[in-house]
Amino acid sequence: MNLENRQSSVTNKRNNDWSEKDDQRFRHVLLEGSQSFHLPIESHIIDNFSLYAKELVLTNNSLNLTAITEASEVAEKHFLDSILPLLASSIQDLTSNSIKVADIGTGAGFPGLPLAIMYPSWQVTLLDSLQKRCRFLEQLANQLDLSNTQVIHGRVEELGRQKELREQFDLVMARAVARLPVLVEYCLPFVKKDGLFIAMKGPEGKDEIVEAQKAISLLGGSVEWVEENTLPLSGDKRILICIRKENSTPHTFPRKAGVPSKKPIL
Repeated sequence: MNLENRQSSVTNKRNNDWSEKDDQRFRHVLLEGSQSFHLPIESHIIDNFSLYAKELVLTNNSLNLTAITEASEVAEKHFLDSILPLLASSIQDLTSNSIKVADIGTGAGFPGLPLAIMYPSWQVTLLDSLQKRCRFLEQLANQLDLSNTQVIHGRVEELGRQKELREQFDLVMARAVARLPVLVEYCLPFVKKDGLFIAMKGPEGKDEIVEAQKAISLLGGSVEWVEENTLPLSGDKRILICIRKENSTPHTFPRKAGVPSKKPIL
């Protein structure tokens, strides 16, 4: 092995590692951030979050799961970001109930998997279009011994028409998937009548509400509340948009795969 390859090997090994210092930094940010939210996290949940974070970073070397791999950023921008919806009273009211939750376009499992870890009474379904990500999530759920989690592979436009999934969920969530007019068509078909859809957005989220009004109404929803929060370390702004499902979604939606993104309802 020449010097260049040897240096590359050392670099890759370092990138693969999740050291004790990484773990300590992750736990510190998680504890400090959750306390700032007034959402204390029990020690066994922090242990599971830590295992999740480690597997995420290690697996990311061979499977592109996330651009965020530094321990403190993983804690803040994945895990603390995932629990932000719990700051809303209408969501806190659900935490003691046995409800069905769907995470649309879950990616590396956020926000659905951290919430499944926190609330064993929730039945959480993670949906994603990439089979490799789904296999990672299935293996991780088994490793964490989560009996309240299922992973489904497929396009949401097709899954949203399946009888066993359509209008079956009390709470549907989506994070960093699409602009709101498109996201509404992806997600509202899964929400049961009087259920909630939470769109987790960045700073531009409020601007997307006006753009999505037609789609929200057409698919049976109405905006119930909008909340603005900031992440505790970076100060990054987050917008949560809660849509209540008032009427059944017309059977013409969602449209065929690819159509919502190419021709959003405006």
